[in-house]
Amino acid sequence: MLLQAVLSLLGCALLGCGSSSKTGTTSSNQPPSSFVVAGYYPEWGVYDSTPFVLKNLVSNGTAPLLTHLIYAFATITNNQCASADTYADYQDQLPANQTLNGVADTGPFAGNFHQLQELKALYPNLQIMISIGGGAMSPDVFSVAAEPANVNAFVTSCINMFIQGQFASGITEPGIFTGIDIDWEFPGQGTINSPATDQADYTAMMQLFRSQLNAINPNYLLTSTAPAGSWAWQYMNFSELQSSVNFLNVMNYDFDGPWSTTTGFVAPLYQSPLDPSSTNNASYVVQSYLGMGVPKSKIVFGMPFYAYEWGAVTDQDDGLFEPCTPDPSTGECPNNTYEYNQISSLTGYTSFRDSITQEPWLWDGNSSFVTYDDATSLGFKAQYVANQDLGGIMIWELSGDTSSGTLIQALTGSL
Repeated sequence: MLLQAVLSLLGCALLGCGSSSKTGTTSSNQPPSSFVVAGYYPEWGVYDSTPFVLKNLVSNGTAPLLTHLIYAFATITNNQCASADTYADYQDQLPANQTLNGVADTGPFAGNFHQLQELKALYPNLQIMISIGGGAMSPDVFSVAAEPANVNAFVTSCINMFIQGQFASGITEPGIFTGIDIDWEFPGQGTINSPATDQADYTAMMQLFRSQLNAINPNYLLTSTAPAGSWAWQYMNFSELQSSVNFLNVMNYDFDGPWSTTTGFVAPLYQSPLDPSSTNNASYVVQSYLGMGVPKSKIVFGMPFYAYEWGAVTDQDDGLFEPCTPDPSTGECPNNTYEYNQISSLTGYTSFRDSITQEPWLWDGNSSFVTYDDATSLGFKAQYVANQDLGGIMIWELSGDTSSGTLIQALTGSL
């Protein structure tokens, strides 16, 4: 208890106990002044049993609170940018009840891209970006596209497709995307090129993206996802990257998950007293990025809108930082992933909260442990972002929120 009290005081000192170093008011229909509020929108949301379409961002109050909407994902085919799903992107003719203007889609240009166009008309100050890559893409795909022999044609193909709007033969719709987000997970992690080669090629690729965007409009944006572990960031040369990017989307989540045979928090701000790792938390990551020369204004703090469940967990300490019994066939604990909006449907659990990290968790009193973020823990982290004078917040991903925008309201209210 004494240790928790001391750490609580330390956290209060770092956070300023609710004070803010940035000024400006927040209303229900505009983002917090001077902060980035970036949210990833999942291309595949249209396939949910209840489709998550762009209209949802208006109905749940999210759209007016965002400064940046990042569409996930585009892919790379034969070292060229390509649609990852042409049907979802621009062919799906949505019915009237799923469109922003209430009119059913017709014609050759439809789907999510057309709805992004409609969203831009409603919120002309919203920056809409395309994210290329994603965690499901092999890092080798980026490694080859970024090689000196391929990189110029690769970058040009991305600019032509997404900035110039040349989506397909007979479909040219410029002006939807005003920036590019590179989600290479991660340089140095593939099998084709050495880490040193990937590092040099990543830096050169980002510089080339910057120069080609500048040639069209210097106000066009370039960002990159950034890992929460030194095993990956050591190959990304952030000191050289700063002249190319507007900001970094730092992935301050997945510190623990069912790939580990010990439970833990998905996205703690500070080190919990029971956590044996001093580096397994977002404040350590932020301080590390600052130490690598990344300006505060370019650190955009990632937040998760999802949950992980472990099964077969030892019944001690309400399941927190306890081992599980892996499934012999997989080597992993029995597990599930949930969106935040599914948490309320889980039954038979008791909720707990860590006094240092403010992270909640659920325990069924027997063997099932669930880690997630809620309005309290996200608001706690948003206060940290404000008081550390960071660039803003990033959300992975927007479909996890409730129909009333519970989580984004908590985030922006705390900013």
